[in-house]
Amino acid sequence: MTTAKQITPKPKWLKIRLNTGGEYQHIKHLVNDLSLHTVCQEARCPNLYECWSSGTATFMIAGEVCTRRCGFCAVSKGAPVLLDPEEPWHVAQAVQKMNVKHAVITAVNRDDMQDGGAIHFAQTIQAVRALNPNTKVEVLIPDFQGNEASLIAVLDAQPDVLNHNTETVPRLYRCVRPQAKYREWTLTLLERAAKRRDEEGRGMLTKSGVMLGLGETDEEIIETMRDLRSVDCDILTLGQYLQPAPKRLKVEKYYPPEEFAKFKEIGLEMGFRYVESGPLVRSSYHAHEHTAGVKPVAAQITPPAKIKRELPILNLSA
Repeated sequence: MTTAKQITPKPKWLKIRLNTGGEYQHIKHLVNDLSLHTVCQEARCPNLYECWSSGTATFMIAGEVCTRRCGFCAVSKGAPVLLDPEEPWHVAQAVQKMNVKHAVITAVNRDDMQDGGAIHFAQTIQAVRALNPNTKVEVLIPDFQGNEASLIAVLDAQPDVLNHNTETVPRLYRCVRPQAKYREWTLTLLERAAKRRDEEGRGMLTKSGVMLGLGETDEEIIETMRDLRSVDCDILTLGQYLQPAPKRLKVEKYYPPEEFAKFKEIGLEMGFRYVESGPLVRSSYHAHEHTAGVKPVAAQITPPAKIKRELPILNLSA
């Protein structure tokens, strides 16, 4: 697998018409005013305009600089800044002002922190719930380098959906995700989350996503899907990898819509509860539809004026 000096031209089925109208501009200003980052912007998501125009967004917490150097990602790499203690409150405010019914919260990798940013995740879930009791909360978390205590800290905040992306097939991890471990960290995280959910009788769903087009074979895709079902993963997203910059990994193959439809059918036959599969599908695409009919986790309602100073402080050593 190689990198390219020029981004490979996209086929016609990946070309979309961008709409940057009034609602999109309103949300963009709101996000900027609250000093927030969205994965929609950082990852250059092709669905950004569609989602923002309908009043939805995926919030990226813990800064905008990642400690890892994955070959596919457009997010800035380097030394991250200190966490903003006001950020959980700002995300909660944005969710309220945007009238979001299904909020997705993700983050850069923070391998510089002992808990990988898990407590910050948990506090953001709590803040969103306190100010928006009818909003469903999905978290798209890193692998926390296999730290089970960090995962438990997030699970204890009771998200409605626990998402961790597999990203690619195991053979390509060394090139695509060189600082990650397929079985030891990714699959184990999803397995632990599902097991804890079942033991406690929660309604939480587990979710993962895979990018296609990095040089994998059909057999490897299907085997990875089997691995995810073996750890009771409920929801699967399959989307086309798009080279975000000339120095990122190049696209080895563009999958046409009919091939994505084939993988969706295979996934549903395996027992996934939902499979979103298509060229423009990303982790949070149609996320609200995956929890249709499921009530958000009940939360104790805290007067808004008290939220900032009364957010519980979680202790990983407890």
